Amino acid sequence: MFGWEFPPHILGGLGTASYGITKGLAQQGDIDITFCIPKPWGDEDQSFMKIIGMNSVPIVWRDVNYDYVNGRIGSYMSPQLYYDLRDHIYADFNYMHTNDLGCIEFSGRYPDNLQEEINNYSIVAGVVARQQKFDIIHSHDWLTYPAGIHAKQVSGRPLVIHVHATDFDRSRGNVNPTVYAIEKNGMDHADHIMCVSELTRQTVINKYHQDPAKVSTVHNAATPLSQEIMDIVPRRREHEKTVTFLGRITMQKGPEYFVEAAAMVLSRARHVRFVMAGNGDMMEKMIKLAAERDIADKFHFPGFMRGKQVYEVLKSSDVYVMPSVSEPFGISPLEAMQVSVPTIISKQSGCAEILTKCIKVDYWDIHAMADAIHSICTNDSLYQYLKEEGKKEVDTITWDKVGEKVRRIYDRVISNYR
Repeated sequence: MFGWEFPPHILGGLGTASYGITKGLAQQGDIDITFCIPKPWGDEDQSFMKIIGMNSVPIVWRDVNYDYVNGRIGSYMSPQLYYDLRDHIYADFNYMHTNDLGCIEFSGRYPDNLQEEINNYSIVAGVVARQQKFDIIHSHDWLTYPAGIHAKQVSGRPLVIHVHATDFDRSRGNVNPTVYAIEKNGMDHADHIMCVSELTRQTVINKYHQDPAKVSTVHNAATPLSQEIMDIVPRRREHEKTVTFLGRITMQKGPEYFVEAAAMVLSRARHVRFVMAGNGDMMEKMIKLAAERDIADKFHFPGFMRGKQVYEVLKSSDVYVMPSVSEPFGISPLEAMQVSVPTIISKQSGCAEILTKCIKVDYWDIHAMADAIHSICTNDSLYQYLKEEGKKEVDTITWDKVGEKVRRIYDRVISNYR
């Protein structure tokens, strides 16, 4: 498997989904997973799979001793694996910027030179594919499609790609031609394409011109909550309601509709506070918009949240809103419903295909959004119904069921490939 991020170091839903899918797959029994990631940090959960850090895979020969390798590589890769990988260097990459182990450095993020890192990652994938034994390749999102293609060419094994989002979602239709080309190339070379929703599946078929027979919908799920998260005590203000938006503050997520709906709610009820947790290129614009609507005293921007912080914010909320313009799936509503928070989602989201115990509105319909927020904040029976039934529903949406579906697709692809 090729991925770009993995818990606990995540920047969005991709890392969360990668963890859930691999954990669900591991529960299927006789399956060994090797997860390749640009830069692990050493504290990832490797109890159910093996992680290879692409920043520790040599592509240039350097003659170094065991102790030095042991000191540099750390806890997520054994020096023995480093030496095993080193035997599969297959080209002279001396012209490339490598460190004193002959490895390429990766930021582990989404840097300005992202295209270069994607290319470097795909070069390293060739070395890994020569050394590892495997039956199938699984690439998560467009950043790793070139790596998947390279691994397929090197090994002759089938490639499955996982479409967590397309550039049509991220750009509101203003597609980056370079990104589109990488996405389409990955789809063209894939033996099967998994999409996180039927919404995304239709985009793949119609916008990327793929054969519907090789495109499946595999919805995401919810990760069971740890005891630490269940023990979080909500911080609530008496006689006040808190309404939360949590995600990247970008065009795709529709933050301006949340601010506009907030202004409408506050014109009717002053006992409500709004929280926009996250960061992104529209954050400053949203702060200004809240000021222009004269609601800044009731609007909070706490910044990017991760891990336990996410649940501290969610548990302290009375309503969770995801007003995304185009959301391939959207895991955050499931996380909110898990901790019994009534949830409002846009009809333009993949999770709307599987959730029923929440309120669904068109992202652009700020009147309906404001009405839904106001109703939950003022109607206790509606609040209680969504709180209890939402949790019951989301507790049945589990990653082991996703793993079962992915495993069936693997078996089909492998049998057709032979």
